Amino acid sequence: MSTLPTDDSRPPTMDRPLHIRQVEEADLPELVRLDAEAFPEGPYPFFTLRQLFDLYPDHLLVLDGGESGLHGYVLVGMPRDAGRGWILSLGVTRDRRGRGHGRQLMREVLRRLRDDAVHEVLLTVEPANTAAIELYRSLGFLAESAPRKDYFGPGADRLVMTLHL
Repeated sequence: MSTLPTDDSRPPTMDRPLHIRQVEEADLPELVRLDAEAFPEGPYPFFTLRQLFDLYPDHLLVLDGGESGLHGYVLVGMPRDAGRGWILSLGVTRDRRGRGHGRQLMREVLRRLRDDAVHEVLLTVEPANTAAIELYRSLGFLAESAPRKDYFGPGADRLVMTLHL
C-alpha cells in the first residue's frame, strides 16, 4: 500500500474522520501550535491559553484528528452572569478550512451552552472576514449595525454579533 499523497496532494491522514471533544491539559502544547497556525497574525501566548483552559475547561472544545493532531478549536468565556457566553475564539487549520469543521465546532458548543441555560452568546469578528461572518449569520447570529472602531486597539475594528438561544 502506498503512502504517497492522493491526487489532490493531501496526505492520506487528511481523510480520516475528526471528532470533537473537550480539551485536556496534555493538549495545551498542541493547542498553542494550532492557534498559531490558525491566527498567525496574533496567536494567544501559551500562558493565556493555559489560563483560559483553567477558567473554561468545559467550554474549550477541540477537533481531534488522532495521529494527525488537532485541527480546530472553539473557546467560550462565561462571565459571572451565567446566562451569557462569549465565543472568544474559533480556529481551524488552513488545510481543514472550507469543510464545515468550524460549523461543527460552533454547533456543538452552542448545544452545550443551551444545556447550561445560557440565553445569549456574543462574539466579535474582523469586519473583513466575510467567510466567518457568513458562518455566524447562518447559525443565527445578528450583527450590530456597524463595526466598533478600535475595539481591540488602534486599527483593530471588530463587528459584534449576538445570538439569542
